[in-house]
Amino acid sequence: MIVVDSSVWIDFLNGKDVPHVRRLRAALGVEEIAVGDLMLCEVLQGLDSERDARDVEALLRRFQVVPMAGDAIAVSAARNYRTLRRLGITVRKTLDLLIGTWCIENRMALLHNDSDFRPMARHLGLVQVTA
Repeated sequence: MIVVDSSVWIDFLNGKDVPHVRRLRAALGVEEIAVGDLMLCEVLQGLDSERDARDVEALLRRFQVVPMAGDAIAVSAARNYRTLRRLGITVRKTLDLLIGTWCIENRMALLHNDSDFRPMARHLGLVQVTA
C-alpha cells in the first residue's frame, strides 16, 4: 500500500503530466492506495465550488481513507520536528510533519511532490515512492 499526498492529488486533478502523477496513474488499479484524512482536507479546501468538492470527495473515497492525527502521532511529530531543528532543518507545514510521521510510524511509503518530506526521508526514515 502507498499513501498519496495532496501535492500529487492536486496535480493529478489539474491534469498535469509530471513524473509523480504518472506514478499515481501507474498505481491506480494495481496497488492499494491510501488517502489520509489530512490530505482529504487539504485537497477539498482548495476547491472553489461545493459541486467540485463533492465530486473530488467521491473520487478520493474510492480509496482507503485513514485517520492520521491523534495524540501519539502528535507527540512523535513534535519529537521529529525537534530532531530536524537540531539539524538546522525547519519543516514549513505542520500537516506535512504529521503526515510524514504517520507514514514513518506505520511503515507506509509516501508518494509526494513536496520538499518538506525530503529531510524526513533523509534523517527520519520516511520511505518515499519514487516517481
